Amino acid sequence: MEIIARMNIGGPATQILGLCERLNTEEFDHRLYTGQVEETEGDRLGNTVARVHRVPGLGRSVRPGDDCRALLRLAAEMRAFRPHIVHTRTAKAGALGRVAARLARVGPAWGGGRTVHVFHGHLLHGYFSPAKRRLYVGVERRLAAMTDRLVTVGANVRDDLLAAGIGHPGQYVVIPPGVRLGGVPGREAARAELGLPPDAPVVAFVGRLTGVKRPDRFLAAARAVLARLPACRFVVCGGGELTDEVERAAAGAAPGAFHLLGWRADVETVYAAADVVLLTSDNEGTPLTLIEAGMAGTPVVATRVGSVEEVVRHGVTGLLAAPDAGELAEHAFRLLTDPVLARRMGEAARRWTTESFAVERLVADTEALYRSLYAASSPSFPRRIA
Repeated sequence: MEIIARMNIGGPATQILGLCERLNTEEFDHRLYTGQVEETEGDRLGNTVARVHRVPGLGRSVRPGDDCRALLRLAAEMRAFRPHIVHTRTAKAGALGRVAARLARVGPAWGGGRTVHVFHGHLLHGYFSPAKRRLYVGVERRLAAMTDRLVTVGANVRDDLLAAGIGHPGQYVVIPPGVRLGGVPGREAARAELGLPPDAPVVAFVGRLTGVKRPDRFLAAARAVLARLPACRFVVCGGGELTDEVERAAAGAAPGAFHLLGWRADVETVYAAADVVLLTSDNEGTPLTLIEAGMAGTPVVATRVGSVEEVVRHGVTGLLAAPDAGELAEHAFRLLTDPVLARRMGEAARRWTTESFAVERLVADTEALYRSLYAASSPSFPRRIA
């Protein structure tokens, strides 16, 4: 029983889709429980997953009445389904799902299944005020005591959580993301599709336009590059609560400098059109944007946060910087003006990401985790693990 607050465009939803499509259905009875996606976020679910259960109130927003109803609904579903494994993702779904498992008496204490929670990133930096951060850490410490395995997408994320006192080392398993990118078009065709000049330097930003992603830092870096390369074009693929601010800033720039695409399903077209992909976040887990860019053969410039350095090998597949617009701009300018270096890094990124972050590896790692959890709670395997 897999539980996530919402299947918006982003890393967690991408991982779930990969599992839903590829888990061995003869061995695993996998069911997905999720809430609604807000209009500004983009919906990854559509009609691609057959066994999906919508849970009212299990969305992004925290509303006590809705949250209570979602909690009771999840507990009722667990009593009916009796899952061997409850697998939660994202903070809100992780809290409601694990508490629901207690209410439904799903767990080893009652001779039942096991619980798993995935930290796709973490909320320790860039999200909360100090007071809210202390509250979040306190809650996650208590929830960790109710969880059999804590999964992180990178070793750095695991280490940060352990340093905050969340869980103990024996609970943690690192399972990096798995990605499959669509067919990557040629550079000329991709630029024609996006309305970009065929020969201009192009930098792309792909992701949610929200505070932690720091689109303001992206805009500041863009202005610094434009001061030295006026012909450069900056492509923004994504949306979010800061979309209006980005649109206003772009409107004040030179004509044609910014291309705001909104959400697009064909992100491979954006990567193919770009010379550099720029990530400016204050906090990340293991960002799929950088993995996808690497699979498309596009070098990246990114802030050295979270587990970014587990994706980007500095000086080999891209360049890492402090969370500073000036340093990011300098790295982007270097790659834009040295096509030989950019090409070498792009090819190295393609090899590295394809070998290390395949969706088949994600599925194999997850199936192995499920088997180990079931084996720990039962002397014999059922025909299917639920």
